[in-house]
This record gives sequence, structure tokens and C-alpha cells, in this order.
Amino acid sequence: MFRAILPILRTDCTYSRHFLLPTTTNLNWHLQKEPRTYKKKLCSHSLPFCSLQVDQMSHLNRGKSRQSDKIPICVHKLLPTDNVYWRNSNGFHALTNQSHRNAWNSLLFKAQCVQKNDVVLKRLASLSPQGIVEASPPVIQPYMRLIRFDKPIGSWLLYWPCTWSIALATPAGCLPSLWLLALFGAGSFFMRGAGCIINDMWDKDFDRKVERTKLRPMASGEVSQLQGLVCLAGMLSVSLGILLQLNWYSVVLGAASMGLVITYPLAKRFTFWPQAFLGVTLNWGVLIAWSGINGCLQMPVIPLYLACVLYTIFYDTVYSHQDKYDDMLIGVKSTALKFGDNTKLWLTGFGTTMVSLLVLTGRMCDQTWPYYSAVSLTAAHIAHQLYTVDLNNPDDCAKKFRSNSQLGLVMFLGIVLGTLLKKEEESSSKPNVPELPAS
Repeated sequence: MFRAILPILRTDCTYSRHFLLPTTTNLNWHLQKEPRTYKKKLCSHSLPFCSLQVDQMSHLNRGKSRQSDKIPICVHKLLPTDNVYWRNSNGFHALTNQSHRNAWNSLLFKAQCVQKNDVVLKRLASLSPQGIVEASPPVIQPYMRLIRFDKPIGSWLLYWPCTWSIALATPAGCLPSLWLLALFGAGSFFMRGAGCIINDMWDKDFDRKVERTKLRPMASGEVSQLQGLVCLAGMLSVSLGILLQLNWYSVVLGAASMGLVITYPLAKRFTFWPQAFLGVTLNWGVLIAWSGINGCLQMPVIPLYLACVLYTIFYDTVYSHQDKYDDMLIGVKSTALKFGDNTKLWLTGFGTTMVSLLVLTGRMCDQTWPYYSAVSLTAAHIAHQLYTVDLNNPDDCAKKFRSNSQLGLVMFLGIVLGTLLKKEEESSSKPNVPELPAS
């Protein structure tokens, strides 16, 4: 019966959320990718589809007759919040924790409800971004996916460079301002959401032709152009309110970035360097954060900003290798296509220059050893990515891309500790001048 439904899912992705995998107390399901089988793991997000196989759990099946031929398969219209496997962004997702066998087995026995002789798993709550989206009212779920609420990696990559700038501009011996960190955290979330909406409004026709993006709300028709525009207005209004909390120099500087935010999605139509445009746009917050503390731009922020731009080119080139074959077919340009087989050579140059600029920034800011330790870890992380990434494996490219959020935290902690030690080193380096005797 499953094979009869499979062609429907292949041709009409709207059924993907409505397909329920049967689960009984003596059976478990896993996804299979030929020729290898990934037991208790999900299929790769890059695959357009994969087959399903039944994995007999012998420790649960002892003494019981095989009932696989009697397992019901239903195609009821279920919400994505139902605790089942469902397809989103080209991959199946399980809302159960597959890494904990005991939890899964308990779910098989206890978390089932029978409706019309069909086995339907009960919904489980989750505090992860994906779980929050799935637990939200269905009417707002398309908008949450439109701003990529379920994929926070973009917000982190926008936020961490801002925190570097805030920590570097903080006076010696002080912790960075929690108020500014919170402001830029909120600003990163809302501006990233606004950027995603603008990108989808420009690229919805392209997104329909790319396997990884064809289920995005605007590409699939879940959200209309007008609805997207209204959502964009709300995101930009909140972002403006956050920007107005800073000094007027920063307000003007932030407003100047809107031209880049609006036009960035067009870059891929005209140049093979859209990742460079993204780097210039995404890291504008570095300049705003510095001016938010010092009231103007100063020389140390220039190498920091350039280092962040190169870092964005580095990780987004790896990311763009996921779609390079689709990009070639539809005529979209990227650094992945420009560099081709020489990608790792180019990335080595970008990574080396980025680390050199971070060292220069540290020298200009009189940073101490924790900062340079963090820079060394950054260099090691980049070298490891270059050595291990498989640019022809979309899954591996996505994994390496996501790991950069951890690197941002390492650099931030290194800068904070380095700034705290600056005052101590400065005081210890002062010569002991004998006091003059009192007259």
C-alpha cells in the first residue's frame, strides 16, 4: 500500500505533511538511502525522496507473529505538529527523539491513540525552534517558516560578529553591555527575518526550481506576495524601533544599509560574487555596534569588518555548494560555480586573510592572550573545515555551515576575557615610581 502512495508524494509535495507512518509496538521505522542504511537516523535533507523500510525490533517481537502485512497506512490530513515523520524542505523529519531508545520504546507503548483503526502518535511538545513552530497555531506557521524561525543559524551568524564588535569596543577591564547585547540580539532576529522575506519575494520563481527551497512558503504559495509584504513591514518596524535606541550616528549608519538589504538578492543574477555582497550586508551590524559605543567609526573596526566579510564568503561558499547543480540549470550565479574544483584553494586564501585581519584587530585594540587563543581556535576550525568538507556532499556542506555558530561563541568569549585582562596587564606594566618625600 505504501508503494501505491509513494508516487503521489513524489509528484505533489502538498501531501507530504499528510502522510502518516504506521507505528506499532513491535515495529520501528527508519529511512533507507541506497546503498547504505542509516538506522534510527533521518535521511539527508538534500535527497528529493527516499524509500522506507521496516526494521523488525527483535527484542520486542519475540514470540509474536509478524503483522507487517496488516499494518494500516492512513493519509488523513494531519497537522505538522503530529508526532510523526513528515516532509519539509526536502527531507523527512521525526518529531521524536530517535537518539534515546528508551524514550522511543516508551513512545511505542504509551503514546499511541487509535482513531478509526489507524495508529496515530500523540503530539509531543518541544522547546527547539522546530518544535516551537510545529506547536504554534497553524495560521502563523507559514509566517514563522517565512522568517526561518525554525532555522536560527542565520540569526546567529548575523549576531555573533556584532557581539565581537561590542566586546572589542568595551573599555578595558569591563564586561560588554548586556543592554547592547540584548538590543543587537533582537535586531539580528528581526533583520534576518526581514532579509529572508525580501530574498523570497525576489527569488520565489527560482526557489520553485530548486529542490532545497521549493517548499518555502512563498515559493509553494502558502504565503502571497501581499501577505509577505505586510509581514516584512512588521519586521522592519520593530527593527527601526530597536535602531532608534542607539545614537543618531548609528541610526544613520543603520538606515544606510537598507539599500544593501533590498538589493542583495539580485546579485546572484548578475555576478558570480553574491557571497561577497552578502558579507558586506550581513556584517553591517559590526559597524553599527562599534559606533553605538564610541559614537563614530574608528580604525580598529575596519579590519574587523573586513575579516567578518571574508568569513561570510568562506562559509556561504561552502553552503552554496548544496545547490550548485540546480543553480547551473536555472542560471543562478555563485562563488561555488565560479571557483569550481579550485574552491578549497580560494577558501584557504579567504581563511588565511581573515585570521590575519583578526590578529591585526587584536593588535590595534591591545588585546591579551585569551583573544589570540580564540583566534587560534578559529584558525584551527577553519583548517579542519577545509580538510574535511566534501563539497560534493550537500549534507556535509550543511553540517559544516551550521558549525560556524559555535565558532562565533568561541571568539566572543575570547574577546570578553581578553578585554577583562587588559586593565590588569596595563597596571602591571606601569613602572614603580618612588613617591616624593613630604616636605
